[in-house]
Amino acid sequence: MTVELQEASAALIASIPRLRRYALALTGDRGDADDLVQDTVERGWRKLSLWRYGTDMRAWLFGIMHNMHIDHFRRRPPPADPLDEDTPIPMVRPTQEQGLELRDLASALQRLPLEQRQVLLLVALEEMSYEEVAASLAIPIGTVMSRLSRGREKLRILLEGPAIKAHSLATPLKVIK
Repeated sequence: MTVELQEASAALIASIPRLRRYALALTGDRGDADDLVQDTVERGWRKLSLWRYGTDMRAWLFGIMHNMHIDHFRRRPPPADPLDEDTPIPMVRPTQEQGLELRDLASALQRLPLEQRQVLLLVALEEMSYEEVAASLAIPIGTVMSRLSRGREKLRILLEGPAIKAHSLATPLKVIK
């Protein structure tokens, strides 16, 4: 085994936890996330000769995962509730209010259009740069910024919707002469 192949194998294996975290956030289901990660790693291993040595393995694998998720997504609708009985319980149990906020956030994320959710999760959850996201999803950097902006705004509206509507109804309109 060559040194390049050993380094590529190690980088592929080291990427698995981040792939799993992103897949879980993307699919909302542990089983689907595990399947997506397994399929991504398997395809990455088979296509390892296509990876350019010296480039970011993580971005390359996220690109593979993105394409595979799109294929899976087209075949069936996303799950209605992203939380299940396998969701890990934190060491310090959240307050009831925090639990409701997390549930609302997970629900709102699933209601975002897929393109916006992917960019938002890669930037916020995976802490990828705009350039890395653009490379992973094979889209221009301007599209990344646009989808991120629209995704954040829609997420804000989904999370604060009733409060915003109530505030806008209570605030009188100014008449400009």
